Amino acid sequence: MSIWEVILAFVVVVLMLVALLANVLVLMCFLYSADIRKQVPGLFILNLTFCNLLMTVSNMPLTLAGIIYKSQPGGDHICHVVGFLETFLTTNSMLSMAALSIDRWIAVVFPLSYHSKMRYRDAALILSYTWLHSVSFPIVAASLSWVGFHHLYASCTLYNKRPADRTQFVIFTGVFHTLSFLLSLIILCFTYLKVLKVARFHCKRIDVITMQTLVLLVDIHPSVRERCLEEQKRRRQRATRKISTFIGTFILCFAPYVITRLVELSSVVHINSHWGIISKCLAYSKVVSDPFVYSLLRHQYKKTWKDIVNKILKRSSINSSALTSEPHNRSILQLNE
Repeated sequence: MSIWEVILAFVVVVLMLVALLANVLVLMCFLYSADIRKQVPGLFILNLTFCNLLMTVSNMPLTLAGIIYKSQPGGDHICHVVGFLETFLTTNSMLSMAALSIDRWIAVVFPLSYHSKMRYRDAALILSYTWLHSVSFPIVAASLSWVGFHHLYASCTLYNKRPADRTQFVIFTGVFHTLSFLLSLIILCFTYLKVLKVARFHCKRIDVITMQTLVLLVDIHPSVRERCLEEQKRRRQRATRKISTFIGTFILCFAPYVITRLVELSSVVHINSHWGIISKCLAYSKVVSDPFVYSLLRHQYKKTWKDIVNKILKRSSINSSALTSEPHNRSILQLNE
């Protein structure tokens, strides 16, 4: 193995461990907190977490084996199943992010009618569509034998071995990425930019009220005035930063891989194998970032996982104290005897 391959294998191992830990923690928060389970967005986050966990335990290990051994890991049957899952899970996770953005758009732009427009039944219908949409492409690819081990990405994924099917495969790949990556990106940009517009409008209203209050309060201390102005600035930046994170991580993680897949269809451009694996690792990094972007850094999830950790630590400390006190009690009994 070259130094590049060692580094890439190490990166995949780190991504696997962090993704497994973070997504399991999100799942634990969902199971532990009744408040999170009651919320409609929790269904979309649960679906996204399910896709991320399955991607972590099925696709990442085979990519790691592909990097190390430079050949197809396992038999053709295993590779076909993993390639099918890779196509399905990637599309499903993209559409789940789009569904979360639609939920936020309805909640912010139509707050009074949110509970009537986004109910559990509506969320279940949206999830049903995402599953049907996601499973249709790998079914077509598997039926046409367009799933296999691709050396450029060291992964079991969409791959055409027959030159006679090149035109059909090019059309299929273009349609697939248009209706998965591009469609999700358009929905994300439309919904979150609408949310940002509303958030900025409310920030301006709050700023006007704050400035009027500061003008009326003549005797207010200068430090209080400065803190109010700093809070105004942070409030304006907070919404922009969050929405930039949602859209930015989606583009940064998925765009290099999608562009590489499309450029690869052209026989003119040669793609370096190291770049192919790097673009695949960037796509895997979305599995790592999703738990933090959509769940663990939010106040409700942060409080829940802190409660879980404290509960585990408290239980372990009680058990340890019980174990240490047991020999002491036994020795006292022996002395009394």
